[in-house]
Amino acid sequence: MFVNAIKEVTKFTRPLQTISRAYGNKHITPGLSTLFFVNELGTAVTCKHVSQLIIASDQHNKRYSDFKSEVANLPRDHSFKRNLKGLELKFNYKKDTTVQIKNSFMGAVDRFDQITVKQHPLYDLAIVQLKGFNEIKYEGHARFLKDTSKIEQGKYLCRLGFPFPEFTNFKYEEVQDDIQFDQTKRAMVPIFPIDGIITRSIAENNELMGIEMSTPGLRGQSGGPLFDENGIVYGMQQSTKHLHLGFDIEDKELLIKGEKKKVNDYAFLHLGQCIRVDIIKDFLERNQVTFYEE
Repeated sequence: MFVNAIKEVTKFTRPLQTISRAYGNKHITPGLSTLFFVNELGTAVTCKHVSQLIIASDQHNKRYSDFKSEVANLPRDHSFKRNLKGLELKFNYKKDTTVQIKNSFMGAVDRFDQITVKQHPLYDLAIVQLKGFNEIKYEGHARFLKDTSKIEQGKYLCRLGFPFPEFTNFKYEEVQDDIQFDQTKRAMVPIFPIDGIITRSIAENNELMGIEMSTPGLRGQSGGPLFDENGIVYGMQQSTKHLHLGFDIEDKELLIKGEKKKVNDYAFLHLGQCIRVDIIKDFLERNQVTFYEE
């Protein structure tokens, strides 16, 4: 049912690759999230919590660069360890403190020299504008639902995103003490769809702002589009809620591989939550961003 719609929506839906590491640790943690473009001008929407990765990247990286500069100026004598400890306290660096975050807008534009982020004052929504590019790498743009009366309970919809961070195109540079994306490796980032029906509307601040889906939005799909069989965008995946079903099983004795074992199980229903299309359109209008309806 969604075969052609997925092909169409994939053209303008892109992953945000993120790599990060903690202080004193060479291990790199990969992450994925999603954004989709709303026009041909390099403007995309995503979740506010995803956009925080973009903002935090510059903050963390500059702070760590300043730290490394001060460490480099310390005399390498008997006082080095004590002075290093003092700098760690100054910068509040501990074993689990994130010191570097780097992002890659894979398949978005050929290059850019500036990113602007505008976050919604109430909801988990943000506009990301890439500037200074010569060529866009995505095709087309989102077509937003014009008639929101079509957002009805039982409507069958689909979401796209990038939930599984299996890519390995990154490396740690020992000499520079730096993490980088490795351009010599291919980024393996397959897009993943998940379908479901509308179960309920979500209201906050005395207005309808969300759509609840019968299936979960997977981690990494945050910021991905919610669309119908024609590729028309109804909203954007933002989070998943977990409802306890009450079908608890405790110390139930089962025969497993010929042995009696006691098992426990606590059942939850995982429901995706999406920002409504009218909330997205209103935010785009208020920021004078061009978008398209159908």
